[in-house]
Amino acid sequence: MVRQERALRTREALIESAATVFDRDGFSVASLAAISSLAGVSNGALHFHFSNKAGVADAVEQAASERLERLVAAHGEAVGSALQMLVDTSHRLARRLGEDVVLRAGFELSRDHVRQGGRDLYRQWHAWVEEALKRAEGEGALNGIAPEQVASSVVAATTGFEVLGARDPKWLSRRTVTRFWQLLLPQLATPPVLGSLVAAGGPPGDHARRTPGGSPAARAGEEDD
Repeated sequence: MVRQERALRTREALIESAATVFDRDGFSVASLAAISSLAGVSNGALHFHFSNKAGVADAVEQAASERLERLVAAHGEAVGSALQMLVDTSHRLARRLGEDVVLRAGFELSRDHVRQGGRDLYRQWHAWVEEALKRAEGEGALNGIAPEQVASSVVAATTGFEVLGARDPKWLSRRTVTRFWQLLLPQLATPPVLGSLVAAGGPPGDHARRTPGGSPAARAGEEDD
């Protein structure tokens, strides 16, 4: 049991270190030596868990996919406005991308043209966004816009913030995401729903307790950097 726990800790340390190296250097430049060194283990210990760099990258992507799934589940299981749920989740994703190197590296690996196969976090995020918008359509919250069309715009913007955030963290700030929703929500939501939405977002489950009052722009006054 002790040996299994030690092996699990080593594997987790290697995944975290690999994410840091992939985030810093990119998949092509990253080396197994750099990953094992950062994790504080030998190359032999690394090869005990992973046969090659592609295997390490797959593990990072899998870990990132699981974190993304937990992130959206924290919002998606609550009952309430689907549009507010989408706004809140996009804020949380941006915040986590700024804080969580494994999640960030997972998205970076998903768009790396050198790698073949693996998980596609962009597709995973797109599927969740589209499902949330279909739920909003079922609630009568969309202003005559097809969920599929809106999903592409939301995913393009939010993942674009992720790419730009690699150079400038302000792209992942609450202020940036809030301004995006301030522009989009008036085009997206029906007038009765619009007044209850908060472009600045809220904590998980908070969309189930919102009460109408004010426009998204007016109600985003709590936004910060």
